[in-house]
Amino acid sequence: MPVTVLLVDDEPLVRAGLRAVLEAQPDLRVVGEAADGAAVIPLVRELRPDVVAMDVRMPLLDGIEATRALLRSVQDPPKILVVTTFENDEYVYEALRAGADGFLLKRARPAEIVNAVRLVAEGESLLFPAAVRQLAGAYGAERGNPRARAALDRAALTEREAEVLRLMAAGLSNAEIAARLVVGTETVKSHVSAVLAKLGARDRTQAVIAAYESGFVSPG
Repeated sequence: MPVTVLLVDDEPLVRAGLRAVLEAQPDLRVVGEAADGAAVIPLVRELRPDVVAMDVRMPLLDGIEATRALLRSVQDPPKILVVTTFENDEYVYEALRAGADGFLLKRARPAEIVNAVRLVAEGESLLFPAAVRQLAGAYGAERGNPRARAALDRAALTEREAEVLRLMAAGLSNAEIAARLVVGTETVKSHVSAVLAKLGARDRTQAVIAAYESGFVSPG
């Protein structure tokens, strides 16, 4: 089955470009389009896409608020890929904190767009880990978030789970973590699932954001 994608952007040319790139791949299919975040929830309920590729800045409801609303209102929500003009942007970081699974630059090459959608759909790797570290350093570390630190303390991660979280934050995939720790991929998946459950994180991106904001991992 192909990965299905909903495109949400107020610029028709951006939507057309993304559609052309994605539909050139046999394993990707665009199932709908919207010009504003306000239309996301009804379309997601109707079309049940695997991934929503959504502009971070739109006139009525931006990608940050649309992400919050979608995750709050829809059971078993799709993965959310924020589309942005600038990568080192506080809006992007706020979208990730709100629950987005990754971000994609509008100037990205076709191969990067395709890879981003696939990675986000699979959920086994952190998309653009170096950029996430940069964003965390610019906007997350300065918060000195005591609630994030307290939540991490309450999670009481085992030594192995803590090691897995550090490797996730470094951008390693499940397969790469398995190779680093000399264990099976299924064992890593179990550890990742445990980390997410203990942190109350929807996915590895949210777990990594929590790791940075709590000071457990340094953005440097």
